[in-house]
Amino acid sequence: MSIQSALTLGPARGRGRGDVPADAGPVETGAAERSDEDRRVVRRRLGPGRRLRGAFWIGPALLLAAWSLGSVTGLISPAILTAPWDVLAAGRTQWTEHDLLDDITASLRRSGLGLALGVAAGTVLAIASGLSRTGESLIDGPIQIKRSIPTLALIPLFIAWFGIGEEMKIVTIGLISMIPIYVNTHNALRSIDGKYAELAETLDVSRARFIRHVVLPGALPGFLLGLRFAVTSALLGLVVVEQYNATNGVGHMMALAENYGQTDVIVVGLVLYGVFGFLADTGVRLVERKVLGWRRTLEG
Repeated sequence: MSIQSALTLGPARGRGRGDVPADAGPVETGAAERSDEDRRVVRRRLGPGRRLRGAFWIGPALLLAAWSLGSVTGLISPAILTAPWDVLAAGRTQWTEHDLLDDITASLRRSGLGLALGVAAGTVLAIASGLSRTGESLIDGPIQIKRSIPTLALIPLFIAWFGIGEEMKIVTIGLISMIPIYVNTHNALRSIDGKYAELAETLDVSRARFIRHVVLPGALPGFLLGLRFAVTSALLGLVVVEQYNATNGVGHMMALAENYGQTDVIVVGLVLYGVFGFLADTGVRLVERKVLGWRRTLEG
């Protein structure tokens, strides 16, 4: 019997042999029927209707419609928020006359490298702390201290250590995005149901195999949740670090626009940051839906 099969049967461990059907066919059919019933229950809890295709675009589309309607009717003054069509025109001007593509590429490169650094560091530290009491004693305390210190307050130190170039920017973004990865992954590792460990001991499953087949897959939902927060954190760090000695990037473009009072260009930058965050979060959610298809949740 494989460990996956054993763990699936784990909750039924206390039943007698007579309670287990001899034929596997009816068990599979019953499981399928229960799965269909579960889905019907989920739909009832969420209300009538089916999932809309491309539903994740509805909210942003409504927000854009409200923005446009407010600008047309005069409820939103141009002095407060530039109209969408003026933002579009400013973006076209930045693209054709000021190399907006280079700014976008530079920002995505910085945020991508910083996010990769933060995800790698946060995952390694969470595994070391979550799977070992010694590791938790050595790692978790300093991480909690770091959580209470805003990373942006460390920028002056990072400038002294790494200079004012790209290294400082990437390290800052990496440190900001590391914390949500660590916290959510560590919490997921520590939340694995103890009955699986008891079952693994009963079956004499090795620790390495138990971690590989049970603990790490069980912690994946927490990791993906942390990744969603990390993406947002990386963009937050990007907004700030691109104000320091940057010669390109969306933040640099916004800093120049502030100096010249170009509010429409500033809104272009805000829209770009919002698009970056929305697309990244949507990508993570799609991956989560594919990878964690075995879970029964209200999302369906």
